[in-house]
Amino acid sequence: MTDTFTTRTIDVTTGSAETVHDLTAACAQFLRDTARGRDGLLNVFTPHATAGLAVIETGAGSDGDLLDALRTLLPADDRWRHRHGSPGHGRDHVLPAFVPPHATLPVVGGELALGTWQSVVLVDTNRDNPHRTVRLSFLG
Repeated sequence: MTDTFTTRTIDVTTGSAETVHDLTAACAQFLRDTARGRDGLLNVFTPHATAGLAVIETGAGSDGDLLDALRTLLPADDRWRHRHGSPGHGRDHVLPAFVPPHATLPVVGGELALGTWQSVVLVDTNRDNPHRTVRLSFLG
């Protein structure tokens, strides 16, 4: 079988609060629609200067812990040179250096090859932009 490349964008509403939004189900649905049992790679990308993607455990407090760690590492105060938007918004523009806007994940038999507790998440600390786009691309 020849290699194939398929892509789709999904829209995510993150709201006006810092959030960790689980994308795992959307990734799995995309692979059901496109991978058809094949092995390959799933690339997840968000084309935003103030959001990132991570692979973490969710639902057991790790998502809140991640946001707490980011608040400690990147406080929302007036130290940032980038100053438009909400107070401390400059830190949102530094976020992708720590939580990159992309992740490439293995696909085996048409399914994400994640660990037992791993989830794919969108990390968004920017309260000024409640709508995000995520591009899912499968290379089989």
